[in-house]
Amino acid sequence: MPDHSRSPARAWAFNTPPQNGATVRIANVYNQAGENYAAYADGDPTQLFTFDGLHAYADRQVWALLETKLADLRASGASSVSLLDAGCGPGTWLRRLVTRAHALGFTTITARGFDIAQAQINRARLLARNLSTLPGVNLTFDVADFGGRLSEAEASVDITLCLYSVLGHLPVASLTGIADEVARVTSGYFFTTARSIGSTPTAFVESIEKVRRLRQDHVHNKCDIELADGRHIALDFHLFTARELVSYFEDRFEIEVMRGLDLFHSRFAPDARWNPEDVQGDSHFSDELARLEEAYATHPRFIDRATHLLLVARRRSGAAPATSVIDWLASQ
Repeated sequence: MPDHSRSPARAWAFNTPPQNGATVRIANVYNQAGENYAAYADGDPTQLFTFDGLHAYADRQVWALLETKLADLRASGASSVSLLDAGCGPGTWLRRLVTRAHALGFTTITARGFDIAQAQINRARLLARNLSTLPGVNLTFDVADFGGRLSEAEASVDITLCLYSVLGHLPVASLTGIADEVARVTSGYFFTTARSIGSTPTAFVESIEKVRRLRQDHVHNKCDIELADGRHIALDFHLFTARELVSYFEDRFEIEVMRGLDLFHSRFAPDARWNPEDVQGDSHFSDELARLEEAYATHPRFIDRATHLLLVARRRSGAAPATSVIDWLASQ
């Protein structure tokens, strides 16, 4: 993979270290998790489109929408595409997009992922080494914080990602500025997911059965975790309501999708350590869960109890609509 660290446009990303204690703590947690984080979060990193990880249902829903936007862009006649993944971790989602963009026939693919954890960026570079050598593909991964100005030019990114725990780890006071910066660089679509206030517990880098003690402090947005092996994790983490998440982006984007993910699937997931074989999920049961998910994913009494919230937004071309998504959620 080419070394872009000498490029002036990318110097900020390599030379800007974490600036505060909270960021350092978060980076340390994900650095210590190393390559185990990819297996925990995404399943087998070599099987990009299997979707058998912890949040398989949610991942499939997010990917279906991403793939559609990518295909629509290609169908419109575009031959080039620009992708950005903010808080990319081991780079799984960016590798999915680049792989599919190449298969769809995009001749120029510019993709950048960044994360505060050096270990995750190292893993992303390793896993992406074959993709990076494809003709027309410029795929890079940088160590960077989300607190500063992005190096991308205004309205230069077709699809911007910020998935799963990234927004929750950021200071709440910084989210308005981050939304402004995302809106500045995004010409097409912005995809983000965030943990809801009624979500199931998470240990971020380990499965929940490896947790001895966990406490989420909702007042101070901090999570304290003691793992069964004695390790201690202390992180800043904020849980969102659907209305709050929309509020940061609706003045900057046209919101196309606002829904919950994993309202039911994660709660009924088969577990061989506990469930007998005769109650393991079958196709009929899975179909019924999917029907329930679709029926209640946007319902105001259920959406904030999803495991994650999904927001898909398009760069705004005019004034904000008279009726906002927040008003729509409140009226349901």
